[in-house]
Amino acid sequence: MATILGIESTCDETAAAVVVGGREVRSNIVATQAAIHAKYRGVVPEIASRAHLENICPVIQEALSAAHLAMGDIDAVAVAYRPGLIGSLLIGVTAAKALAWSLGKPLIGVDHVHAHLYSVMLGKANEVPLPAVGLVCSGGHTALYRLKSWLDVTLVGSTLDDAVGEAYDKVSAILGLGYPGGPILDDLARAGSADAVTFPRALLARDSLDFSFSGLKTSVLYHVRGKAGRERSADALDDQQKRDVAAAFQTACVDVLVEKIRRAAQRFSARSVVIGGGVSANRGLRQAMSNFPLPVFFPAPPYCTDNAAMIAGLGDLLLQNGKTSPLDLDAVTYSQFVA
Repeated sequence: MATILGIESTCDETAAAVVVGGREVRSNIVATQAAIHAKYRGVVPEIASRAHLENICPVIQEALSAAHLAMGDIDAVAVAYRPGLIGSLLIGVTAAKALAWSLGKPLIGVDHVHAHLYSVMLGKANEVPLPAVGLVCSGGHTALYRLKSWLDVTLVGSTLDDAVGEAYDKVSAILGLGYPGGPILDDLARAGSADAVTFPRALLARDSLDFSFSGLKTSVLYHVRGKAGRERSADALDDQQKRDVAAAFQTACVDVLVEKIRRAAQRFSARSVVIGGGVSANRGLRQAMSNFPLPVFFPAPPYCTDNAAMIAGLGDLLLQNGKTSPLDLDAVTYSQFVA
């Protein structure tokens, strides 16, 4: 079994991990930048790049140390080279290429979105029944996939505007809360009533597998601040009203996600559902999918948000199939798995 060092730096998490045999996670180190970007209520690309530059070497060394390995013990270096912020990507890709060259080991370029789908396999011994429908839902992505195999993945639906995680961040800002918005609203929703407020569900055409969350976000804005969007502030709402808005918003998001998964599963005769990305940690989504008529696979909590274990895990599968990368591998801002 191959021992893979994975590196992830697509956005604002500097991560490195060691995975053996594609599933056994020996270490998974993540240096988060959440506190750095919180005051801006979003990721500032230039700041993210500088933080990656500072963190990349210590994080890689910590991943190897936690796995009780020396640099020469690894069999290959896998790196997320697309999609993402170009400055952030360049730090991870450059580090990976330098390591692969100096060690004489294979370099494996991994698609970050594809890796989010594979993340459900980390730490698991059982197989996912295929074909499957996959959903990647995060701050940057909301898309549906048809998985005939782990290396035969086809995009079948994507967001027309905001990603669902992005909508969470914006609604959190509307309510005067913090960043990132997903965990904050998910926690507030526990004590809220989803029936207290009615928000729209944008399901688009009857057979559409695409998503739209912009209208839902605007509906929340009008509810909180008035029809002009500036008649009052979020301070006019008491704590319980904010909890109710969070619960109603989350329920609207989850309803749309579940319905699109249902449509895709029926259309492609899926045997299971795979859900990855930061929003896969959402309590409301997990609870709603617990009653789904097919087996549903979520990543373990450490592998929901951006991490390098998923990069190393998928890298192992690519290595097994002879899919390595040249040392002139470029960082790419877009993904073949996203429209």
